Amino acid sequence: MPSPKALRALPLVELGALLLVALLCLVFQLRLPGRLPTDADERAMADVLARDARPGDAVLLFPWWTERARLFVPPSVPVYGWLESDRADLSAHPRIWVLGQPDLPRSDVGAFEAAFLPGRKPLGPEARLGPLSLRLYENGRYRPRHWVASESASAARVYLEQPDGSRQDCPFDGRAHRCPGPPYLYVAPEWHEIFYEPRHCLWMHAPGGPQRLVAEFANVPSGMGLRLEGGIIFEFAHPKDPRLSTAYLGVDDAATGERLLDVPIPPGREGVQKAEVVLPPGPPRTVKVWVQADNAESRQVCLDVMALEPAVGVKP
Repeated sequence: MPSPKALRALPLVELGALLLVALLCLVFQLRLPGRLPTDADERAMADVLARDARPGDAVLLFPWWTERARLFVPPSVPVYGWLESDRADLSAHPRIWVLGQPDLPRSDVGAFEAAFLPGRKPLGPEARLGPLSLRLYENGRYRPRHWVASESASAARVYLEQPDGSRQDCPFDGRAHRCPGPPYLYVAPEWHEIFYEPRHCLWMHAPGGPQRLVAEFANVPSGMGLRLEGGIIFEFAHPKDPRLSTAYLGVDDAATGERLLDVPIPPGREGVQKAEVVLPPGPPRTVKVWVQADNAESRQVCLDVMALEPAVGVKP
């Protein structure tokens, strides 16, 4: 049992610990402004990008939460930054500018490079603009897009399809293909977040029951990698309530009925789910992109399908 003398000294020890924490916080706050970029630093970075960036380039933030840079990057250059975005392929972009603040507390350059560098190589030296760093990389994970469903949504034919093949059309109103029934039954390109990652994708909420919500696209090029990417948005993917059901995402060949791609998303599965198949050479084809879930509750799906240059030596 502690002695009376030790018990009397305990408040002084606690006070000393609080004063030490307060002093460390004060030192941190006094040193922090020197680690943050000024408006002049940000504008100098923006000038470099405005001068040297090419169409198709992108900016990746390091650390991912240094969002203030978005205010200065030229609007023509997309900016990426979310939890674990250093692992993203960013395969739509042949070149990536890494905009970093390596002097910030808890900036782990080694961990960032271990995730980001595989398949990439620098195209020049690093530039320092105050506390900002800027370096251009060739993206070896780049795969040119020859067709993207979310960019062709207005030309799609959208309908609700029953198991017997009967259909109810979902007319296009200039912004979305709206189906009979609940207001969430429509198809349109929108921005949504899938496990922290912002994505521009097709909103396609499962209608419920055995029927499918289908978006039919013509003139999809053959001889390419046909890729399906999608998931349940926001917090709706996490619950594993037994009342919830698996959402199925798929792509069929409209002419033959052949199943080309199929992605199940059971309750609790988070993140972007992907599947890919290489289409044999031939004339353009029509494909049916669809989603189905027996119970539509919390099955808020956003997806995209694209025809890519086939990956060399990389499994989909």
